[in-house]
Amino acid sequence: MWGPEGLDEVEAELLGPPEDLKGKDVLEIGAGAAQCARWLAEQGARPVALDISHRQLQHALRIGSSFPLVCADAGALPFADGSFDLACSAYGALPFVAEPVLVLKEVRRVLRPGGRFVFSVTHPIRWAFPDEPGPEGLSVSASYFDRTPYVEQDEEGRAVYVEHHRTIGDRVRDVVAGGFRLVDLVEPEWPVWNTSEWGGWSPLRGNLIPGSAIFVCERD
Repeated sequence: MWGPEGLDEVEAELLGPPEDLKGKDVLEIGAGAAQCARWLAEQGARPVALDISHRQLQHALRIGSSFPLVCADAGALPFADGSFDLACSAYGALPFVAEPVLVLKEVRRVLRPGGRFVFSVTHPIRWAFPDEPGPEGLSVSASYFDRTPYVEQDEEGRAVYVEHHRTIGDRVRDVVAGGFRLVDLVEPEWPVWNTSEWGGWSPLRGNLIPGSAIFVCERD
């Protein structure tokens, strides 16, 4: 799944037809518990799941994985140039780094010529609305152009969660500055079958404003 809307890679084929994934070397960035890498392995791909959180990778171990799990920074990938055919990231790494171009350059470096990188992030328009699933989440409460990061702190004032706000234009410029060609920008519509609410995600909001932005990028 590329996001809370429920857009399935089987349907979307943003990485390519599932049958073409067989034998491909694929890097999942910001893998968390490696759910996407697990699906890729089931398609016959050779995934590597990378996350900066050791605890998240421990969850992946408990669930079970037949592929490498790597604890590392997405801005300093511990792989040789041209190690992978594809890379993907579903709400991983890129929303949480202050220098996304650095990550994109690293991803380009480890991809082979013609390699594709697909990543999803919170759609930037959502930052202008309260993070509420009901009617109160439908009125603009902040500037879309305010790039102040969203920060949650613990009782000692230490940042425990940081998500960076980039506009759509910022993201496109980041992709180009990272050395990629933008092939597609997908804004999934909320499907009829999805009746769930999660945090600020809901059918009410999803039918009116996009929640996810998925960038399909290729390197020369």
